[in-house]
Amino acid sequence: MYTAIGYAAQSATTPLAPMSFERRSPRADDVAIEILYCGVCHSDIHQARNEWGIAVYPLMPGHEIVGKVTAVGASVTDHKVGDLVGVGCMVDSCRHCEACKSDLEQYCLEGPTMTYATPDRVDGSNTMGGYSDSIVVSEHFVVKIPAKLDLASAAPILCAGITTYSPLKHYGVKAGDKVGILGMGGLGHMGIKFAKAMGAEVTLFTRSASKAEEGRRQGADHVIVSTDAEQMKAAAGSFDFLLDTIPVQHDLNPYLDVLRFDGVHILVGLIEPVDPPVNAAKLVLGRKVLAGSLIGGIAETQEVLDFCAEHGITCDIEMLDIRQINEAYARMIAGDVKYRFVIDMTTLKA
Repeated sequence: MYTAIGYAAQSATTPLAPMSFERRSPRADDVAIEILYCGVCHSDIHQARNEWGIAVYPLMPGHEIVGKVTAVGASVTDHKVGDLVGVGCMVDSCRHCEACKSDLEQYCLEGPTMTYATPDRVDGSNTMGGYSDSIVVSEHFVVKIPAKLDLASAAPILCAGITTYSPLKHYGVKAGDKVGILGMGGLGHMGIKFAKAMGAEVTLFTRSASKAEEGRRQGADHVIVSTDAEQMKAAAGSFDFLLDTIPVQHDLNPYLDVLRFDGVHILVGLIEPVDPPVNAAKLVLGRKVLAGSLIGGIAETQEVLDFCAEHGITCDIEMLDIRQINEAYARMIAGDVKYRFVIDMTTLKA
């Protein structure tokens, strides 16, 4: 064991504050990592404030981690000291179920071990995330950061990036497809970039006409204001795919109307009961699909990093001093960030 430092919440109502805690020494298959950068995901706020009802305190968020390898266990073969690496939303899984054997660890039938607020599968201790100076992770759950990627802006690819890349790839988005991206936050702006790189004709759906110029700057070919009934009517039956990144309740029915027959509406932002209910006729009468997708497996996470390096894709970020993490949370809730905060971990040493 060794002493690490980070920022954690002690309860659902207390702000994040500095904390010292114990990290394990590397096991035989472990990689020890000095954390250089960590992205700030909206799910960090949900967890810190126990909005999902599953938080365990003290809770140290952070699952968009980029760092440098400082030590490796005796059986590690894929990483060496000095390597630049990343850790995303998971740090373990059962590794033997059908999902794990299919490189879909996020759907582990026994439940994946998440990067924070989950019991370690070996010693039962509560996992602590990337708002920290270091982390120890099994090498299977550590990915390589391509040399072409900027380290700080690569961090959000480990969650926001894989969350949008995985469903576009899984459902077969290809050149010439018409893809709609619903919402343009941390997930949405990455969805636009990926769909464009895959050759699709991309349309941003937004409630705000003021986001039209920004949407086009991100690469959208078109922008539809979803609150404009005439624009939505004109788009009816024309889209092959909709990638829905909206994280709050919204009516899915108008969006189902813009899908062509066999079209697919993919939820990646909403993880609660849909309200208002979906009119099943909109699915049945057009053989349309309402689907969901959760991050991606480890192999696919490496794939998306390599894809980003090949296509020059990075996340738009604002660098953050960890001492301002609570102010950053308030800004995120207000929608005041384009599009991801990334903590510079040198500020933790201050």
